[in-house]
Amino acid sequence: MRTRRTRAGLLGAAIMFAVAACAGGPGDRDRDDPPGDSVFAEDGCVHVVAAVSSEKVNLFAELAEAFADSPQAEGLDSCVSVRPIDVTSGDATRYLSAGGDWPASEDRELWPALWSPASMVWVDRVAAAASPALVEGAESFTHTPVVLAMPESMAKALGWPDKAIGLGQIADLCADPAGWGAVDPAKALWGQFRIAKTNPNTSTTGLAVLAMQAYAAAGKTADLTADDVAAAEEFSAGFENCVIHYGDTTGKVLQRLYDEASQGAAGSTYVSAVALEETSLLNYNQGNPTSKVIEPGETLTPPKEKLVAIYPEGGSLWSDNPVVVLNAPWVTAEQKAAATAFTEFVQTKPAQEILPEYGFRPLDQSVPLGKLFTPAFGVTAEGPAVTLPQPPVATVSAALDQWAHIRKPSSVLELIDISGSMEEPMDDGRTKIDGAIEGATNTLEHFRATDEVGLWVFTTGLVPDDPAAVTFSLREVEPLGSDRETLAGSLESLRQSYKAGTPLYDAVAAAFDAMTARAQPGRINAIVLLSDGEDTDSKISLDSLVAKLNAANREGGNDAPVRIFAIAYGADADQGPLGRIAAASGGQVFDASNPERINLVFASVINNF
Repeated sequence: MRTRRTRAGLLGAAIMFAVAACAGGPGDRDRDDPPGDSVFAEDGCVHVVAAVSSEKVNLFAELAEAFADSPQAEGLDSCVSVRPIDVTSGDATRYLSAGGDWPASEDRELWPALWSPASMVWVDRVAAAASPALVEGAESFTHTPVVLAMPESMAKALGWPDKAIGLGQIADLCADPAGWGAVDPAKALWGQFRIAKTNPNTSTTGLAVLAMQAYAAAGKTADLTADDVAAAEEFSAGFENCVIHYGDTTGKVLQRLYDEASQGAAGSTYVSAVALEETSLLNYNQGNPTSKVIEPGETLTPPKEKLVAIYPEGGSLWSDNPVVVLNAPWVTAEQKAAATAFTEFVQTKPAQEILPEYGFRPLDQSVPLGKLFTPAFGVTAEGPAVTLPQPPVATVSAALDQWAHIRKPSSVLELIDISGSMEEPMDDGRTKIDGAIEGATNTLEHFRATDEVGLWVFTTGLVPDDPAAVTFSLREVEPLGSDRETLAGSLESLRQSYKAGTPLYDAVAAAFDAMTARAQPGRINAIVLLSDGEDTDSKISLDSLVAKLNAANREGGNDAPVRIFAIAYGADADQGPLGRIAAASGGQVFDASNPERINLVFASVINNF
């Protein structure tokens, strides 16, 4: 980890770094100072926000720092403060395609002048859906291939590194009921072959793997068409059936793998392969599974078992990481000039030399890759033997449309805390229960008619003639069909519901039992748990609940695991116990400590299904 990176300070959840890039010297505020009332220092500089995909936040911080000493910065009329913010490629595409203002933040200081998604495919979608002029001039400045990452012991069981592995072989393993036992009877304890993929509507890797599946099924290495995508439907559907769950990013999956590896076991019973970018694998093997911002003085601990990159035999798409100055109405002439200078800088050799230290491959072939691009870190300098070209927009759209109906079906029980604290007001005038209702309602459109959705609530005293009852079913888990409006009405009724204590652990135990009894192997079986406080009224202890979840995960999890996705809602939410509950079930915990962001958090959770 180089010195400049470890000096970078974490400035907040949305704003990741402040970097002064001034032609006449640094800004008047140290980069580790808190942002105060303004997201930028009062430094007299031109302020430029760069919306970047999460894995590039650390990289952009260093590029912005190096920009300060560049001829491109010195040629400007004033100093420039560049600040990267973390926005998924799919979310930024949706914001820009909708037209109007930047909806991700009410603070205009956070509206970007620069955009760097992970792939040019997102730029092409904005150009097709909104206006080509909005993203005119986008140009790649670095690239990283999409790979399948596997624990080294699992990869070796498949013959890696001596044997090439293709998506067809992975699809066959997914379909084999013997799972890892079909590879080697001694590996049967690893269970079914499982894949982690991200949601292609928001994630570059999720979208790339869809195209790679179609290429593999068609036996092509170029000229993929919408007809090829249609012909690949059965193959792709089988691949999707192998998925444990989806999500916005691979970070939470990698964190779970990292935690599992820390216990010393070889392989993984959680997931066999993760579709991700090579740079994310390199971050993982250095001890940064979520590609988070590294705080001052922080020491990274590599995992006990590294991941290795499987470059699929049929070829890989590359995330080509364009950067573009947005021709948006909120971008001033001064910001455009500063942002343009920055885009020119990232193409120069001094900038390209920074890229390998952050796990990105430079476009400048004269730049050495350095120590990261070696087998010691799970990759090879040669990378994929076959490079697959990005399909045209029409083919990408066909793949997304196909995924909407072949993605793995889900069976989801939403379990919502309606205890008395949910009546507390938020700063925006809503109560917590208002935010929960709005967040849950806004996600209903995500589900297909064939997906199964249920709604339970919990508090004490819900059933007067049954004091032991802590949950109440507003809708049992069944196919959604045309019941979206009915379910939305049930959610609205929570505003007037009875609200008392918080029997959190008892409610989770009851919901888990109900979902386990009906779980099906061909579905993503899940509980979405929302709670804003600590348990006050349960009979079962947290340790007993976690033991129950762990036992179920071990004994029956291979066939139809029920995972809990917990939302820690509000500053008083007890995140520790919620994290233990989620981890024991093989699920994830989501931080909604700022309750006003509950809509965004709900959307991230639902993207798993």
